Amino acid sequence: MPTINFFEEDIAYKLKHKTALRQWITETIHAEGFKLKELTYIFCSDSYLLQINRQYLNHDTYTDIITFDNSEIEKTILGDIFISVERIRENALKFNITETDELHRVIIHGALHLLGYKDKAPTDKEKMTFKEDFYLNRRSFNG
Repeated sequence: MPTINFFEEDIAYKLKHKTALRQWITETIHAEGFKLKELTYIFCSDSYLLQINRQYLNHDTYTDIITFDNSEIEKTILGDIFISVERIRENALKFNITETDELHRVIIHGALHLLGYKDKAPTDKEKMTFKEDFYLNRRSFNG
């Protein structure tokens, strides 16, 4: 049975509309021609995510998201996505958008990484942003 899980690590965070989020993420995965096995989102603090960034990626910088692809089967999603709630809040202020919109962008950004989209090169980042916008506009909820 495919599942999408939401957890908190080292913070207290109340995620709204979990059922709608699961449906939206699952529809995105299927629309890209992939099957969902298991996807886990872990909401955490900046310091927690910084430790993961240092330990696994050898980066000594804050980030809003780190995605781990654990799938060994092509076109199947099995992964863990860590999201810094502090970065989400700060970036929402910086970009003058709601915290919810920024959170949803980052949630779908992580899923898109597992679907094979990259964001390092300018053309890849452009394609990633296009896909984020496309799927954000397909949400049937906003809260």
